[in-house]
Formats: sequence, C-alpha cells, structure tokens
Amino acid sequence: MANKEIIKFLIKKMLTTNFKIPDWAYEFHGHKCPAMPMGLRVGAAAMNALGVEHAKEGQLIAFVDLDDDHCATCYGDGLQVIMGTTLGKGNLKKTHKGKWSRTVFDRTTGRAVRVTPKAEAMLNNKKSKFFTDHRMLGKPASTVPAEIIDPLVEEVMNAPADKILNISPILNTNLNLKKDSFDGFVCEECGEITVMEYGRIKGDKKICIECVKI
Repeated sequence: MANKEIIKFLIKKMLTTNFKIPDWAYEFHGHKCPAMPMGLRVGAAAMNALGVEHAKEGQLIAFVDLDDDHCATCYGDGLQVIMGTTLGKGNLKKTHKGKWSRTVFDRTTGRAVRVTPKAEAMLNNKKSKFFTDHRMLGKPASTVPAEIIDPLVEEVMNAPADKILNISPILNTNLNLKKDSFDGFVCEECGEITVMEYGRIKGDKKICIECVKI
C-alpha cells in the first residue's frame, strides 16, 4: 500500500480500529517511542473532526504548543506524518508553551479544532520504565528494548479516542496570515541569498540580518 493510501486509511480508521503503524513513519522519526504515535492520534482526531485530508500544500495550519527543551517533543513528528503540516511547508508552527495541545486551522473553511492528549495518558507514559529506567537517565530512545516500548505504543494506538484525547467543539476563526515572499537579494557582505523582507541597510549596502551584527 502506498504511503498516501496508508495515511488515508489511518485518518479514517484511527478513532475506532486497531492497526500497525507503518515502518516508514518510524524511519522518518528515527526511533520507536510512545510520543510519536500520540502525535498520530492527535493529528487524526483533528482531521476527522474537521473532515479534511492530508495537506498537500498549506491548506491546514497547525499550532502546536511544544517548545524545544522538554520530553516527548517526538510528538511533533507524528503530527507531521499524519497531517502533512510540516516545517518545510511552513504550516507547522510552535507556540513555545511547553504543552502538547494542538490547534488545527482549515484555511478553506475558517474552521478549527483543538485536540489535547489527556493528562492521565501522558502521565501513564512518564511512569513507565521507558522514562524512569531509560530516558530520565539520559539513555537514547533508540536503545530502549522493544519489550518496554511496544506495550506503550500499543496502548496509545489502541485506546479509544475519548480515553486519551480531549477534542474541542469546532471553532470558527479568522487568521490573518502573511503571504509567502518570493523576493530575495544577495547580501553585499557575505554573498548569501536572503529573503527580501529580512534584509537590512548598512551604510549604502543591502545586507542580511547576520551581517548587521558584524
């Protein structure tokens, strides 16, 4: 089954049906852990609620409350895999709140939904040997034995949505998003290509932000 077909299957069935996560999702992420599958569940629940498909371009905007320096940021890769909201397309935006909530906005309809893993589901993972005997001791997730990780993954993927997720009512909202810039210039000091809106003037030169500090 092609990746696109697998994604469609996951989105339609994730709320009610047990299934195996495709190997390429783990290959994309780099290791097996319970946080990435939780991202799959949250993303699928949001897409089911909005009635949308995997984003080919920027139809969906996802605001995720992750920051950088805390546990379970692997969650973000599950969101990218299932929804197509990615760093490269610019439709995955961190709010830097240190939480795992996600608000997904459908630009076509102006509708949005907020999906959050239940606290007890997250705490259950943190009480496991995966955290206490490995991750909290600084051991890489890729070195944790399968017999410790697999039951956590299966629990996340097979639990009924209402047991592990809080899903908000549909929200009607309006985002004033900037349009993508296609204009650029070559910095007259370092010679690197720079997006026009990030340029600065230094004397009679047009330069990039980094060269302002030099």
